[in-house]
Amino acid sequence: MPNFQIPDKIKVDRDSYSDSYGKFTIEPLERGFGTTLGNSLRRIMLSAIPGCAITALRIEGVLHEFSAIEGILEDVTSIILNLKQVKLDLLDSKPVKVNIKFQGPKEVKAKDLNADNPNVKIMNPGFHIMNIQEEKEINMTIWFGRGRGYSPAEKNRTPDAPVDTIPVDSIFSPILKVKFDVEKLQSGVKEDLERLMIEVHTDSSMTPDNALSYAADMMVNHLKPFSELKSKNIIEPEEQIDEEILRVRKQLQRSIDELELSVRSYNCLQAADIRTISDLVVKEEQEMLRYKNFGRKSLNELVAKLDDLGLRFGMDITPFMKDIK
Repeated sequence: MPNFQIPDKIKVDRDSYSDSYGKFTIEPLERGFGTTLGNSLRRIMLSAIPGCAITALRIEGVLHEFSAIEGILEDVTSIILNLKQVKLDLLDSKPVKVNIKFQGPKEVKAKDLNADNPNVKIMNPGFHIMNIQEEKEINMTIWFGRGRGYSPAEKNRTPDAPVDTIPVDSIFSPILKVKFDVEKLQSGVKEDLERLMIEVHTDSSMTPDNALSYAADMMVNHLKPFSELKSKNIIEPEEQIDEEILRVRKQLQRSIDELELSVRSYNCLQAADIRTISDLVVKEEQEMLRYKNFGRKSLNELVAKLDDLGLRFGMDITPFMKDIK
């Protein structure tokens, strides 16, 4: 692309970079492309990157989320709200079910939820879940799953789960926040170049550079069919044929035998080698009168028959008969 500036580098702010935060600078960009790329990458990262979350739980002796549990400071609704904020990663592609026993008194934190299961990695291990204030045992089952975006509780309900299983809303996205800014470059040959700066916050289950790369790959894959577009590859939509055209076409293809004409009129058409209605309607009235033994009475009969079919003499049948092989 002559005279069109393409970015030649992406800078990463190494001083502030971590598993949960990254600041990236892309330059130089033509005017307007900073916002175009920044907005597209931001939307993809916030909506399309898959992740992991808790999808359901079961607490022994609890039938629904509006219950209170004796000896536990929080009610079930509060426990669910806390569980929804647990950030995690699954090392297995399949959903994971974990059975856990808690012995009170104890403060249960996010790190206690995986029960040493090697397939579950908790990203915010110190996050508070609940306080067991008495010397009692709490048995809990937690389901971990993979997904994309937001999944309501009803969608997380499985038919084979125990009746006292409580499905929860899940936010699978590992992306917490994405911000971008566009600045005008002050130096260079061209005066209308831009710099794009993107800040990515994640829950640490996916690093910011992987998130940005994932979003860019997804955008490229969606744009690839457009870049390969050639006129020969364009699939033309099937032309919709008007119902009236179909009706007239059907009439034109009928034999004159179906018109139930008088013997004189029928014999005249046979002698003129007129076999179908399409052969007939292309003729002019004056042309018909020149046929031997074909008079005004026969013409009036045919005019009436054609009128009943919505047809007439002197028709251009091309629009009705095209595409017929």
